Amino acid sequence: MASQEIGHSPWMGAALALIGSTGIAAAWVAASMVTSSQAGWMAVLAALDAAWLLRLGRTPSGWTRMAIGVAATLLAVVLAQWGIVAAHLSGMLGLGLGETITKLGPSLAWSLTHLANTPADWAWIAVGVFVAAIASR
Repeated sequence: MASQEIGHSPWMGAALALIGSTGIAAAWVAASMVTSSQAGWMAVLAALDAAWLLRLGRTPSGWTRMAIGVAATLLAVVLAQWGIVAAHLSGMLGLGLGETITKLGPSLAWSLTHLANTPADWAWIAVGVFVAAIASR
């Protein structure tokens, strides 16, 4: 019986990148809590992780893979920033982290993220998106 090779499709890599975005976001939140900073440098690791997972998933190279890599990196940024804000608020509100994550609204999350991130953190996030575009293509 001859083995059949799975065709190259963007879907497997995209699924891996989506799962990876949540994992790297969790690591980012942990790094932020340990270092008592926003840990903007984690955006570069998120970009490299997304590019690696897309290659692991055998996503064909080109614009599609680059777009998925950038989207996965941006998703990791959003999830991480949301988690960092929720982690800081959970203690103050007397709620668990899971509860705070679900109750946090986008307006408050954006306001607190905007206040907490330094220009260096925003620069690291921009570098991460750029690295995602280059490494994922």
